[in-house]
Amino acid sequence: MGAGRSPLAAVAGFAGRWFAVLVLAGGLVGLLVPEQTASLAAFVPLLLGVIMFGMGLTLRPTDFALVLRRPWAVLLGLGAQFLVMPLVAVGVSWTFGLTGLLLTGMVLVGSAPGGTASNVIVYLSRGDVALSVTLTSVATLLAPVLTPLLVLWLAGSNLPVGFGDLFLSIVQIVLVPVLAGILVRALAARLVERVLPYLPLVSVTGIVLVVAAVVGANADVVTTSGLLLVAAVIVHNGLGLLLGYFAARVAGLDESARRAVSVEVGMQNSGLSASLATAHVAPLAALPAAVFSAWHNVSGATLAGIWARRPVSGADRAQPERRRV
Repeated sequence: MGAGRSPLAAVAGFAGRWFAVLVLAGGLVGLLVPEQTASLAAFVPLLLGVIMFGMGLTLRPTDFALVLRRPWAVLLGLGAQFLVMPLVAVGVSWTFGLTGLLLTGMVLVGSAPGGTASNVIVYLSRGDVALSVTLTSVATLLAPVLTPLLVLWLAGSNLPVGFGDLFLSIVQIVLVPVLAGILVRALAARLVERVLPYLPLVSVTGIVLVVAAVVGANADVVTTSGLLLVAAVIVHNGLGLLLGYFAARVAGLDESARRAVSVEVGMQNSGLSASLATAHVAPLAALPAAVFSAWHNVSGATLAGIWARRPVSGADRAQPERRRV
């Protein structure tokens, strides 16, 4: 029986399709049994490392070739990724009156690289999947340097750690697992191809556990100021999607590339944010990441549904910038 027809593969497919609902369910469980789920917080870095290893298994060296073939599109996407979301995080936090650890958490989310589910959302949106994969991959490799710099710049007064601690953590829980996954795929391609259908189950399970742990550790705050934080996260995510699309349009990228940049900017690696907050700041600083993890999958799926009904026209694909990048 082929891997795609096995019961486990069917469960993995179900997890991938209902990712947003399962993440919301994880948050609900965290609220209902906070003491039990809060105990999982110590495992958040390990869970993210497993997720990142799975991401590495999906990558190949050819996924980075687009940097040389279309450098302008990649640089534009990376620039928007690491400028729009961190700055918007600060602006939204000030607007909603989020200070202290919640402000730090918002900046951590904004300074993270693109989310691991963004490539699927771009595919469903009929966007430029190759550009999406390249942006996610390169942003993840740049994260050990850029994420600590951005966080210390925008929220340094609220952080008890320095650049070196953040850099080392991101290397350990993101860069090393991703590179290990790429290496394993290069050395054992046939074996990896067999397990690829099951990876969504691993990623979804990991994110659900992370959200449950963070919500459980902050159940009191969720019940008192949860609506305000949810509103701030929704605005943060929405502005990221909108400004990412607008930046790509101003730069002259075609419609499929605009959709890819929009999703890459708006969807963040909230698991990394939660892990850094839990390890170096406080569980409360991880709460924006938990809320973002649930919401950006809902908004991403909704946007994909809208764009899927609006195919990219031939005229859009033939814009001059497409030839330049």
